[in-house]
Amino acid sequence: MNRNKIIYYVATSLDGFISGEDEDISMFVGGGNGVEQYVADLQGFTTVIMGRKTYEFGYKFGLPAGQPAYPHMQHYIFSETLDFEKAHPQVHVVKERSIKRIKEIRDQSETDVYLCGGGVFAGWLLENNLIDQLKIKLNPITLGAGTPLFGDTKLSTKWNLIDTSLYENGLQIMTYDLVR
Repeated sequence: MNRNKIIYYVATSLDGFISGEDEDISMFVGGGNGVEQYVADLQGFTTVIMGRKTYEFGYKFGLPAGQPAYPHMQHYIFSETLDFEKAHPQVHVVKERSIKRIKEIRDQSETDVYLCGGGVFAGWLLENNLIDQLKIKLNPITLGAGTPLFGDTKLSTKWNLIDTSLYENGLQIMTYDLVR
């Protein structure tokens, strides 16, 4: 039986940060054909999972609370504290972070599941063997500090490179499968 994958598709610096200090992303490549490819790739997902910090990061870019960041996707935001007076029908807050709930979301999705941002949440998923694929938008920058790709996890894993593409502005998109 083929099951959907959970795909962590994320921008990172050469030194492994998904944002700089104070959630700064100003040095990341913001346009060009690599970013266009990323946006096109997102159209293939019907489900997105993320943590509270990642969802609230969208507020900086005009996302109204309780609204979907990606209008064509069902949103599952994992947070014990987030609460909306009135949330869009596509926005679901999941209060308890559980392996069982992640698997239910994955198995009920029409497509693979997009893991959006969040080093801490991604680290927890990795530690629980719930990430199947990593798609990195590798930016030609170093940040020195910030949010690490997998938070504070100390887990060692091996990945198999299955695809790589080079775009203008030095951006690369690299796809890895987790070696199990």
